[in-house]
Amino acid sequence: MSKRKKIILENILIENYAAEGKCIGRHNDKVIFVEGVVPGDVATVFLQKNKKDWAQGVANKITTYAENRVEPFCAHFDICGGCKWQMLPYDLQLKYKEQQVKDQLTRIGRIQVGEFLPIKGSERTQHYRNKLEFTFSTKRYLTQKEIHSDLSIEQNVLGFHAPRLFDKVIDIDTCYLQQEPTNAIKNFVREYAYAHELSFHDFKNHTGLLRNLIIRISSMQQVLINLVFGENENEKIQEMMLAIKNKFPEITSLNYTINTKMNDTIYDLEVVNYSGKNYIEEKLEEFIFKISPKSFFQTNTYQAEELYRIVRDFAGCTGNEILYDLYCGTGSIGIFLSKNVQKIIGVETVEDAIKDARINAERNNLSNTHFYTGDVIKICDDAFFTEHGKPDIVIIDPPRAGCHEKLITKLLEIKAPRIVYVSCNPATQARDLSLLQAHYDMLKSQAVDMFPHTHHVENVVLLQLK
Repeated sequence: MSKRKKIILENILIENYAAEGKCIGRHNDKVIFVEGVVPGDVATVFLQKNKKDWAQGVANKITTYAENRVEPFCAHFDICGGCKWQMLPYDLQLKYKEQQVKDQLTRIGRIQVGEFLPIKGSERTQHYRNKLEFTFSTKRYLTQKEIHSDLSIEQNVLGFHAPRLFDKVIDIDTCYLQQEPTNAIKNFVREYAYAHELSFHDFKNHTGLLRNLIIRISSMQQVLINLVFGENENEKIQEMMLAIKNKFPEITSLNYTINTKMNDTIYDLEVVNYSGKNYIEEKLEEFIFKISPKSFFQTNTYQAEELYRIVRDFAGCTGNEILYDLYCGTGSIGIFLSKNVQKIIGVETVEDAIKDARINAERNNLSNTHFYTGDVIKICDDAFFTEHGKPDIVIIDPPRAGCHEKLITKLLEIKAPRIVYVSCNPATQARDLSLLQAHYDMLKSQAVDMFPHTHHVENVVLLQLK
């Protein structure tokens, strides 16, 4: 069998932004979707897919850089898969994210939207995350230049997974996503491990003591650490935890987890509280939220507040409504809107999230919130709506895959006067809205930038029953 011939296109002018980090160029009237470029670049493109009307590829080399490029601020920019848009001025990042939402809703989803409000940018473009997870590995990711040097891939490193590689990790020195003491803690843990010859996680052989380091820092300056060990070596674990505690007295919640499973998830494992409280607190307006090591919470606290204000504004509550918060997570949106409605019914699949939602409601002295564990498409049947009342407003904030078609069908049946759809994936949001158009008008849409220097964008749409 002959190998497929590699196709490399020279001097492709990148004309515009498409979506999901890809830009558009053209070759002989064929549209080329290209990764690793920005509008205005001229690039040599290696094709990965080549169809009749379109193709997809990556930039092998940029021969001419766009005039509006700026210097990336992070030393790991070229290899880390995180902040891929550092070379773009922030105003252009917002422009392209806003364009992506409009294109996916109107051109791809064929959605008629009454009004597109300006995207809500983030005041913080660095140090905006409240959670980071670092990975220990025995395999260091090497750049093309490093591959031909004396550096070995066999190194103990602590950092982020290399893009599309499960077993190789980029050794991170300084990350600009989270404020200090994140880098100080991370680098101390790595140096301690080197000095005490502790083993790092080997993904292929599934061995090694050190596995993951999770750091959370709240806007209230509370710090939570969860160090995940791949082996149960109690003496080494206790010595390391004591060293971290002594070095960083500002840590308010120091925890560890032993995970000997094949996968990295810790939701089914016990988290051991070594010192301090077993949680930290976060604040959105006047509401206080408890965040435990396994809690889900919006990773950009400052923009989460702005996002929830938009949801509250779109919902237009008067104080008399029954509001259903589907895919409610730890109940943060419902709690944020709780003072403006009569009753909130929250539904979420993850039981731990619902436990946190109930605790958060109690901590904020709320008596009008009710949270239930279960699959949204199974729990929200006719009997459930009869028991809790027909919704006046429905908030839906599904995962990236969007809503299940059965839920869309149920929403069309119950005909709530208003729906506020929050999405982290405008493409699946557009798909769902096209189905809901049967009974609903899309009054307005507003994008929110939760993750500066990435192509990710959140979007909120207000639907009104026809």
